[in-house]
Amino acid sequence: MHWYEKLNQYFPVEEMKSRAHMETLLKERSNIYHKDEGPNHVLMYAELDNFVFIDYLFVSKNARGEGLGHKLLEKLKRKGKPIILEVEPVNYEDSDTEKRLHFYKREKFEHAASIGYERKSLATNEVNRMEILYWAPNEESEEMIFESMRKTYDMIHTYKDHHFYGESYEPVEEVLTFNEESENRNILNEL
Repeated sequence: MHWYEKLNQYFPVEEMKSRAHMETLLKERSNIYHKDEGPNHVLMYAELDNFVFIDYLFVSKNARGEGLGHKLLEKLKRKGKPIILEVEPVNYEDSDTEKRLHFYKREKFEHAASIGYERKSLATNEVNRMEILYWAPNEESEEMIFESMRKTYDMIHTYKDHHFYGESYEPVEEVLTFNEESENRNILNEL
């Protein structure tokens, strides 16, 4: 099965980029956008100078529990940069969302409580809320994670969006929000 079909069957339609969008990123942004594919996994990610953004991570059901997801994340962690990703909030009717969050927690990812992310899906026309998780090897701040997400949104998510979807996503200022009070509370809780 083609790598895009694997992703398309696993991820909800409102989270998926079109195949043409992703193939164009791989071709035109090959200096930053990458695919790591094997028989039981697909990992799509962007690597910039000071962070890595995981766009999609898929491990097939028959390979779960074998440590493949852990190995893929370890490979990215060895780069020594913060790793950022978006996840669906826990949906108790979908056990995969809870398992996914538990997996990332075991991998030492933290929830960016000060970052809000809401984007209208061009596929469903509904608002899609996501949570931002990150792994920070040098205790990078949520403000740095927020700025990295802004860059990701502009360079990856909305790259030629009007061309691929016939319309554009909302501007980054309407999609991503940063609540400094949450960031300050997190700092105080760590003291």
